[in-house]
Amino acid sequence: MIDDPGKFDLKSVKISIQKAVLDCSIRGLNHTAKWLSELNFSLKDVVVDPTERVHTNPAVFGDEYDTYFVAKSYFDVKEYDRCAYYTEKSTTPICRFLHAYSKYLSLEKKKIEDMTDDWPDPRTNSKLQSLCQDLRADYLDWKLDCYMLYLYGVVLKRRDLHNEAIQVLVEAVHKEPLHWGAWFELATLIPDRAKLKSLLLPDHWIKQFFLAHTYLEQQLNDEALDIYSQLQTQGFGQSNYLLAQTAVAYHNKRNVVKAISTFHELRKLDPLRLDNLDIFSNLLYVKEMKVELAYLAHHTTEVDKYRVETCCVIGNYYSLRTEHQKAVLYFQRALRLNPQYLSAWTLMGHEYMEMKNTNAAIQSYRQAIEVNRRDYRAWYGLGQTYEILKLTNYCLYYYKQAQQLRPNDSRMLIALGETYEKLDKVQEAMKCFYKARSVGDVENVAIFKLAKLYEKVLMHEQALSVYTEFVKEVQQTTGDTKSDMAHAYKYLTVQHLKNNNLDLAHQYAQKCLMFEETKEEGKSFLKTIAMRRAQQGEEGGMQIEVDENSSRQRIRNPEFYSPVRSLVFLTPENNT
Repeated sequence: MIDDPGKFDLKSVKISIQKAVLDCSIRGLNHTAKWLSELNFSLKDVVVDPTERVHTNPAVFGDEYDTYFVAKSYFDVKEYDRCAYYTEKSTTPICRFLHAYSKYLSLEKKKIEDMTDDWPDPRTNSKLQSLCQDLRADYLDWKLDCYMLYLYGVVLKRRDLHNEAIQVLVEAVHKEPLHWGAWFELATLIPDRAKLKSLLLPDHWIKQFFLAHTYLEQQLNDEALDIYSQLQTQGFGQSNYLLAQTAVAYHNKRNVVKAISTFHELRKLDPLRLDNLDIFSNLLYVKEMKVELAYLAHHTTEVDKYRVETCCVIGNYYSLRTEHQKAVLYFQRALRLNPQYLSAWTLMGHEYMEMKNTNAAIQSYRQAIEVNRRDYRAWYGLGQTYEILKLTNYCLYYYKQAQQLRPNDSRMLIALGETYEKLDKVQEAMKCFYKARSVGDVENVAIFKLAKLYEKVLMHEQALSVYTEFVKEVQQTTGDTKSDMAHAYKYLTVQHLKNNNLDLAHQYAQKCLMFEETKEEGKSFLKTIAMRRAQQGEEGGMQIEVDENSSRQRIRNPEFYSPVRSLVFLTPENNT
């Protein structure tokens, strides 16, 4: 929630954004510059006096004006080693940043160029360790400005020093709140809401963007939607970024129809925008909208075939056509362009699973977790992979991680429950299936598994109740559901026969005739029911028993019961 419901001072906001755009641009922080520029454009109706606009002051380059421009030209064409070479002895903050940033990007670029089927571990990279040591020395001497703090935080994160990285990145956003890249990296390191609340963050309007983004990463989608809605009313109503994030939130909530319609609205406003279209393609994939996905793949290729989003869209297109080898090829291309692109690692893991290449799938999912430990899909994918390998204890660990990230997702709970069941941990499995039922078991999987578990441990009363609920709720009988329904009807028939509830037994036996696997048994059940009814009919007449311990009479044949009479009919259940 946003603390202040009033509007921002949009004029001051716009001026500060424009200054940050220039500061990031001259340092080669192009993604943050782009993000801020789009936010600035959403405020195009806010008029700023030309005299108040921010212009680059040549003095910021000091006497290294010429060095900066030649180094920056090398940086822009990705000649990072040359950029680092020319700025090696620089002393001005901008050139020092270009030097360190170029060294980092050079390492990342070479890692991908040298990549084979065995992905390297960045924590063992000696050059990355050396860069980290240099930055640490300057950090301890208080020589790092906000941008160098950001870079130091990124390097610490790459080396899995997460607590230190959080501390440094918080310092970075305090020094320059409008550097979105620092906020973005910080968000990837926050595991839960408790950790988020413990951080001392600057009291700045951009913090609301950060909180919403972090909530979205933590699958707190309703909280994120609330903040995005308020930001739209506070002056950012024309921001395509907010609209895109709203679509992502609906995607996370599995509201596929709403997510697709929001993406359609976004594409009408900005038809050449490629950001987040890989998520849009995931939605089209889930809905099996082959024609629209094919059109999207063609469109993104025309706009920019060397964007990671384009590669992922095409990969999803080939996956939907079950051409998994081609899909893998395009996900690999995406990772050549950006090794930190989370979706590509996860999607590639899915494709390897389809191809039964479990070793490659494990490597892909592990890389996805390295990029973002909150990617529940990667944890879940690892759980599935180890399930195939029949390594149940490993499987349990990874499913637990996925469930902690998605505590209200029935799919995670069902997978965890099934694993507990394989380990003969019946109570834990029951808890998982019960919770999956309570949080929204849309596919009616958890309720059937819970009933079957009750049946397995001979808790017949509970199994009878849950199976009854299951058959009432399930309307369509297709695929696995058809087999489940047959089993449920058979069990209900057997139990009601045992309890001598012949009418209910007859009802469920008739249902057994609908399924091939229980058709013959259903006929046998009906014969048994007919025989029992015949036997009861032969007993004839009203039978009255006198209880030795009571003068109460019990009428055992309901056909002779009349509400006019003063006699009370008692069933065996309520007899005392």
